[in-house]
Amino acid sequence: MKRSLSKTQQESADPKQRTRMTVNGETVERDVSVRMLLSDFLRHELGLTGTHVGCEHGVCGACTVMINGRSGRSCLTFAVQADGADIRTIESVADENGDLHPLQEAFRDCHALQCGYCTPGMIMNVLSHMESDEEMDLSDQGIRELLSGNLCRCTGYANIVKAVRQAADKANWGSA
Repeated sequence: MKRSLSKTQQESADPKQRTRMTVNGETVERDVSVRMLLSDFLRHELGLTGTHVGCEHGVCGACTVMINGRSGRSCLTFAVQADGADIRTIESVADENGDLHPLQEAFRDCHALQCGYCTPGMIMNVLSHMESDEEMDLSDQGIRELLSGNLCRCTGYANIVKAVRQAADKANWGSA
């Protein structure tokens, strides 16, 4: 027999705070638990499930999104900390017509993904650097350092390095 939860069992006793942010160009405002993680807010409140949750300790990088133009771990950020922030998720990367960003195309063309679980976090990490004005080292070692905060268990990174280099060359980004 299935037991239903009472109203008090369903709702958290955590205090709530009104939070407003821009997510993928759209302003959203919600009352959220002060303990809700940004990753949970994006996935469960907004339905943006492209942001993956892996380790929940900020180690694997699967939850990486852009927070005010810089890559950041959404599993280490409370939703209320993002109040007033501009958040971008993987859902914002392809254009309105569904055409892939050159970085996404490069991951596809270079076979830089297998299971794909780490891919959104990797793309958001690399994209934050591509869109900044900073010079990047596009040597194998430089790209590996850029990706060092994103873990992949499937690919061995060789094709990911190729994909980043291909996208960077296409966008005329960085230095060799």
